[in-house]
Amino acid sequence: MRLTTKGRFAVTAMLDLALREANGPVTLAGISERQGISLSYLEQLFGKLRRAQLVDSVRGPGGGYTLARTVVEISVADIIVAVDEPVDATQCAGRENCHDNHRCMTHDLWTNLNLTIFDYLSKVSLASLVDGQRAKETSVVQDQRPQRRNGTCSEPLAGTV
Repeated sequence: MRLTTKGRFAVTAMLDLALREANGPVTLAGISERQGISLSYLEQLFGKLRRAQLVDSVRGPGGGYTLARTVVEISVADIIVAVDEPVDATQCAGRENCHDNHRCMTHDLWTNLNLTIFDYLSKVSLASLVDGQRAKETSVVQDQRPQRRNGTCSEPLAGTV
């Protein structure tokens, strides 16, 4: 089972959008720059995300993309399905012709794994990814603050020894 860059990039771009849309529509150029994803590739992905009604486009100056639903209503599975990303551990894409045009002995195992993965991704909301990312960003900011001991900063003042 493998998730290709299409699915990974789509989830990453949607998370970037969700983190920034409070300030207005988010441009694909901005997502491209921040995430290192080709602008033309993002245009293809967002066309699919728009057709799946996960994002809305806003034209004109100050335009870009916004979420078409709340972050709670969008699951990772929704995003993966929208960009036609197959999550399939079988070698036959479910056609049951995996072993010399016959069903292999482990077909049910891989089919059940597919169902388990899809069920898991359905339960992971964009909101939970946003919360996780914001928590990481907050902890990084706190880790970068000078530590205080006894009411004074533990870092020496510039020019002092």
